[in-house]
Parts: sequence; C-alpha cells; structure tokens
Amino acid sequence: MSARPVPSRADRVRGAVFGLAFGDALAARAEFLSVAEICERWPPAGPTELESPALITDDTQLAVVVTEALTSALSARSVTVGRVEARLCAKLSEWFFSSDNTRSPGLTCLAAAARLSQGFEWRQSTIIHSKGCGANMRVPPVGLLSLSAIETDDGAPLSIGALAQFQAAMTHGHPTALAASDLTAEAVRFLATGGEPDDLMSNLHTYADAQRVSYHEAWLGTLWEQQPACDNGVQCIARGWAECERALDRVDAALATDDDGGDVCDRVGGGWIAEELLSAALLAFLRHRTDPQAALRRAAVTRGDSDSIAAVAGALAGAHFGASAWPAAWYDRVEWRQRLDATCAAILSLDR
Repeated sequence: MSARPVPSRADRVRGAVFGLAFGDALAARAEFLSVAEICERWPPAGPTELESPALITDDTQLAVVVTEALTSALSARSVTVGRVEARLCAKLSEWFFSSDNTRSPGLTCLAAAARLSQGFEWRQSTIIHSKGCGANMRVPPVGLLSLSAIETDDGAPLSIGALAQFQAAMTHGHPTALAASDLTAEAVRFLATGGEPDDLMSNLHTYADAQRVSYHEAWLGTLWEQQPACDNGVQCIARGWAECERALDRVDAALATDDDGGDVCDRVGGGWIAEELLSAALLAFLRHRTDPQAALRRAAVTRGDSDSIAAVAGALAGAHFGASAWPAAWYDRVEWRQRLDATCAAILSLDR
C-alpha cells in the first residue's frame, strides 16, 4: 500500500476550516434527535451527504467570527491584549445583531454577546459559571494560527493557548470552558503540524498536565476572583484542567474497548458542556482515524450536541488529512463558502 501523501499547510488549513463547516452542516438537522430518530429520518444509519445548499449553524458562524477577529488583530504583527479584545468584542457584537443569527444560538453566547454590544467590559459580560460547549465549538481555527512572526508590545506572552482561553473567556467564564478550548485548539494544532492520530491522546495528556499551573494573567486578569473559593489564578485554572484530564481518561477507557459502533456520547457524555464536546469529537475521530467521512458520520449520529461534535471532529479530521478528506462537491454546496475561503486566506497570511 502506498503511503498517504503529506498534505501541505494550506491543504490542512482548508481541510480543517471546511471540515468544521461540513460537520456542522451534516449534523445540524440531527441535533436534539435520538439515535433511533436520526436513523429513521436518514436510513439506514444517519446522514451521509450534504444537502444543497448545506446550511451551517452558529457553530460555524462563531468559528469564522472569532478567527476574523484574531487574524485582524494579529495582522499588525505587533499586538496588545487590548487590540485583540477590541476585535473580539466588535466581531461578537456584529454577530449578535446579524440577520444571519437565526440558527438556534446558545444562550450563553447570546447573553454575553448582548452585554458586549452594550459596551460592558468583557469580564462583566462573560457568563462566569458557564462551561457550555459554545466556547470550544468555535476554537478549532485558533489551533491553525502561526504566531512565530508576531510579537506583543505590552509584554503579554503570545501563544495559541492564551488566545484560545481569551476568546473563550469573552462568553464563558468557567475555568473548564477555558481549559477545554485550549485543549481543543492544541488537538487541532498537533494534527495540523503533522502529529499522528495514534499519538494524539498522549500529547493531549502531556499538554494538559503542563498547563494546569499556567494562568494567563496578562490576558485573563482578575477573572479568577469571580470563581468561588479560589485564592489565585493557578488554583482556578487547575480546576478546569482537572476536569479536562478526567474527560481524556474517559476517551482512553473507551478506546481500550472494542468498538460496538454505538453512540460515542454513551461513553463520554453528550457534548453539551465543554470537556464532553472535545471528548465526543476525539472519540468519533479516533474510532475512524483512517476514514474522515466515517468519523464525520459517527459524530453526527448521537443523542448529544450532534452539530458541535461533528464540527470539532471535522476540524480534527481535516487538519490531519487536508482538503482532500472531503468530497469536492461539498465545497460548492456549503453556505458561507466565500467567507470560509477568506478565513483560510487570513490564517495563511499570518505565515508571511
């Protein structure tokens, strides 16, 4: 058997960004249905083909919005926390008022974006106790950013992890929402830079263990003070990482058993909260690590948050396999095609 061609960076970026949209669109109609209902509506085993047009949900919308904000802020090559914050606030407010914001958006994202649009500072706007999946369903493109040519002029350490947590904190203030977004971005980064699926879980465990004592104070400021019984930022964020590590353990336990072909949510949770979303997407992807379309279908046929699980699974598969993971016809069918293309171009522009 010949070796699989190694995708270029541009192919991986395109595969991940569009993979997120394809998973979102494929599973959007299955959300809130049981597995039996999904299979009855799309016999024999759930949806396998994108409709035309393939309509996206708030998952893809927010992934694009956040990426637009970050690439705009980083394009100056010398950035500040304030510049990133301003771009995120502006883009989330724009999304809140958009006529396209009709795709059953999450209540946490809506409430926080509403307050941002009214001029509230983000630490007053975020829903401090929420660890809903809305923070990390939109973060996969952050893991594709190249930061090597970018500096901050206010001394704030710049990393994928800091940006992933910061974008999450705009709406979801719970430490697990921050840690899970960081971990999701790391999963995408690992695969997009050539990491192999067989090594993914080991890498994520190592990353989570290293990050549990890292609080991005320059970005998050005193957010930790709003969490109960926390004496400092490290203690606060460590709670989030502990929950994420337990979620990774559940994925490991599932992978250690034979695949029964069933609902991944039965093993790792429904994906409605941050750490469960990543777990379900990881399990769907790793159960079908050689077949990206099968991974997407597996993620879509769940009793849980199907579109978000499939969106993240699609980003993981696309980051690994590249753009050829997906049928050429899907690129012509998906809604927001031009904006998704522009998002890919904006990500790649930071390489130069």
